Amino acid sequence: MVVRTVVSPARVNILGEHTDRWGGLALPFATSPLLRLIITPNGGELSGDPTVCALWEAAGGGPADIRIESGIPIGAGMSSSAALCTAVTLSVNSDMSGMELAKEAQKLEHRVLGTKCGLLDQIAITHGQIGSMMLVDFHSLEVDLIPFPKSWRLRLIDTGVRRNLAETMYSKIQPDSEAMRFHVEQENSRVRLAIGADAVLLGRLLNESHASLRDYVRVSTPDIEREVSLVRSIPGVLGVRLMGGGFGGMLLAVVDSDDVLPEALCPTPSGPVCAEQ
Repeated sequence: MVVRTVVSPARVNILGEHTDRWGGLALPFATSPLLRLIITPNGGELSGDPTVCALWEAAGGGPADIRIESGIPIGAGMSSSAALCTAVTLSVNSDMSGMELAKEAQKLEHRVLGTKCGLLDQIAITHGQIGSMMLVDFHSLEVDLIPFPKSWRLRLIDTGVRRNLAETMYSKIQPDSEAMRFHVEQENSRVRLAIGADAVLLGRLLNESHASLRDYVRVSTPDIEREVSLVRSIPGVLGVRLMGGGFGGMLLAVVDSDDVLPEALCPTPSGPVCAEQ
C-alpha cells in the first residue's frame, strides 16, 4: 500500500501586513508548528474530512483516504488554510516550482475556501529556508533570502480570539482607499528599515505597524487592543503587533532577553513544504 505524506509549515510575518494584494513588500518566514497531509490511494472512493476532500478533488486528486495531523492553530494568523492548500497542491503537482505551487495553492484557496487572500502565506510556505527570512516583493514576485538576525528574539502570544477570514471584514477591505494606500506605503518603508535593524528598532517598527493596522486598515478589535497593551507593558518587551489577516489570532512581539514571555512560542525559520520521505 502506497502512503504519501506532505509536510507544510506555518508562517510568521515580521512586517508587511496587508501589502501582498497591493504589490507591496513583506518580511515573512516559514516556521513550526507543522501540518501533515497523509494520503493513501485506495482505488475506490475518496474519504476524509469534507473540506479536505473538496480541496483534494478541486486540485485533481483521485480516490484516496486522506488524513490530517496539524499543530497549526486554526484562525490564529499562522496560515493554517494556506498550509493545507499548499500541501494538497503539492500532493497532486509534485513537479511544480515554488512560485507555481504558491500560485496554484492560492487559486485553490480562493475557489474552495472562498478567501480572497494574497500570495504572502503561500510564498512563505513554499520558499522557506532554515535560518532565513524572506524579503518578498509582490509587484515583481521576487523573493530574496536574508539571514535571520541572531539578536532578534521573537515571541508569539495567542490572544485566544479566533476568526474565519471568509466571514470577517478582511474580504471587504477597499484596495483603492486613501487609508489603505497610506498603510501600504508606510508598511513598505518599515519592511526596508527592518532589514539590518537591531531588536530595539524592530520593536519600534512593530509598534508602528500595529498602530497602522488599527487606525488605517482597521483589523483590530477592543479585545485585541487590551491584549496588546498588556503585552507591551511587560518589562523587556520592545514592541508588539497583531499578526495575520486581523480580527484575532496571534500577537508578534520582540523581546530583549530569553527570559521574557517564557511561556510564549519562540518561532524560528524552517524549511518549505515538502514530501516526507
